[in-house]
Amino acid sequence: MTVPDSTAAHPRFAEALRELGLEVEVRRFPDATRTAAEAAAAIGCALDEIVKSLVFEADGEPVVVLLDGASRVDTERVRAELRADRVRRADADTVRTATGYAIGGVPPFGHRTKTRVLADRGLLAHATVWAAAGTPHTVFPMAPRTLVDHARGILADVREQAV
Repeated sequence: MTVPDSTAAHPRFAEALRELGLEVEVRRFPDATRTAAEAAAAIGCALDEIVKSLVFEADGEPVVVLLDGASRVDTERVRAELRADRVRRADADTVRTATGYAIGGVPPFGHRTKTRVLADRGLLAHATVWAAAGTPHTVFPMAPRTLVDHARGILADVREQAV
């Protein structure tokens, strides 16, 4: 791994990496890697090797769901896992307030507020996954178990299942 490029990662995320003592390779792309498909194409990896950091509200409280780029979140599974009455996708203002980042650049950790994190078990199927480094143009690689641990994520089955 190389020393983090503080000019590539969002400053808040670069600071989180320093605080955690992590050295990761942050890659910047001229074109946006806002969606999982854009990120996979830019990196040259499979769609399911991309980590989506999606923000939901469970009974009004923000929760980050980490999921592979080829899957969709099953909000009923999230609701059951959190024992919440209601789960819905957070709006852009809630995402920015809770995490400090804009949609399309939310990293799995280094958020502005302490937020609950659910990580889909499917992420563990890979040796390396790629996640946003705080901007829609930056990503970093990490072993999925390490990523989940640094995110203080709870492993759960929260992706939609094929019928």
